Amino acid sequence: MRRLLKLGVVTATLLMMSAVPALAQIEDTVDLEALNVFAMTLYLTFATGLVFLMHAGFSMLEAGMTRQKNAANIIGKNLLTIALGTVTYYVVGWAFMYGDIAGGFIGTSGFLLSNATGGAGELITTEIDFAFQAMFAATAATIVSGAVAERIKFGAYLVVVMVLTGVIYPVVGAWTWGGGWLAELGFTDFAGSTIVHLTGGAAALVAAAIIGPRIGKFDARTGRPRAIPGHSMPLAALGTMLLFFGWFGFNGGSVLALDGPALGHVIVTTAMAGTAGGLAAALFTRFRSGKFDVSMTANGILAGLVGITAGADSVSHLMALVVGLFAGVLVAVAVASIDAIRIDDPVGASSVHGVCGILGTLWVGLAHVEDGLFYGGGPGLLATQAIGVVAVVAWVGVTVGGLFLVLKAADFLRVSEQEEIEGLDVHEHGVPGYPELVHGPGMSSGGEFGFSPRPATAPVAKPVEE
Repeated sequence: MRRLLKLGVVTATLLMMSAVPALAQIEDTVDLEALNVFAMTLYLTFATGLVFLMHAGFSMLEAGMTRQKNAANIIGKNLLTIALGTVTYYVVGWAFMYGDIAGGFIGTSGFLLSNATGGAGELITTEIDFAFQAMFAATAATIVSGAVAERIKFGAYLVVVMVLTGVIYPVVGAWTWGGGWLAELGFTDFAGSTIVHLTGGAAALVAAAIIGPRIGKFDARTGRPRAIPGHSMPLAALGTMLLFFGWFGFNGGSVLALDGPALGHVIVTTAMAGTAGGLAAALFTRFRSGKFDVSMTANGILAGLVGITAGADSVSHLMALVVGLFAGVLVAVAVASIDAIRIDDPVGASSVHGVCGILGTLWVGLAHVEDGLFYGGGPGLLATQAIGVVAVVAWVGVTVGGLFLVLKAADFLRVSEQEEIEGLDVHEHGVPGYPELVHGPGMSSGGEFGFSPRPATAPVAKPVEE
């Protein structure tokens, strides 16, 4: 046995000695630049997949927090958000965001992904940069989906997706990540608390205000909001977990470099803020109402993640935890406040992404480890961050408001009262999300899939009395 062991050691030593010249030869022949490009492409491919998975999270979250009669509609909107949004961003959005910026406002080259400069450095190809950025564009659009859930016409929503991913979001991106006027001022938004989330959140708030509340949401005499519970907390929780998981790609991919310390720091700050947000929301609702609110805990996690996204690379671990705690409380207060002004946002999208997007952006001005007010950097960065917030809210408010008013004037915005009461699944898609709840197990009404829509003459359920 000992002889065999000695023989093995000698053999391994000889192999290692003979491999040294071979390794040196390989090092001389390998194209290190090509290898670095490959590594960066692989890294961003993985991050792109994680951000893509977030759209499954949005689908489950929105479906769970709304009623079962609209589940298929929610899924349909999210499927076409990623499909139509990616195509639109390819045709015009990328060019408006990363083309040659005219006047610091909008790109003018790179349509259909040609002659684009890109925004990520020489080791990242334009193609993988586009794929990663397209997932962000679709995220800004899908935020609106939850805020107008259960009452927007499907065709109208598709128009909103095209305008958001083709023009509104890319212009915000051109001002900042594209090197436009806000970037020149020194505005900082690492992964998009304002660029992605506030854009989507502001659009969601304006859209929900113009389209109006769901039938029965507010008492006609007192104006007080009525709870309209979602049909599945398990789906909502699954969606939240998928979003949390995908956020590691959302923020981690935004490092745009295989820099171990920087990437590790971003992953930790992301985890700290998300978990702190959920904890704060859970405890806040427990002290306020005596119960741990599951849906608000989910929104607290997302609020913490939105709150850290602008500064995941530039605030300390402790400050990431603190912003998460603030966000978890702020989102609960914001949801109640938006209800109080009679705006119906079924999933709290404007609070999570809009209000906490503002928090996260301003937090950079306070807690940036080099230039933040808390660290002796003065008020300059905070003022710049505030300018960015105001500019984006103004741009999104005017453009989205104009779009929704045009759709409303054309009678192309909201479904009819009967359609809303009976559910958008049947009227917009011809099939319910849960057929067995309509016909019972094994029951069929004909049609290719064993179901046909309720006839237009079917009795209409009475709305909640107001």
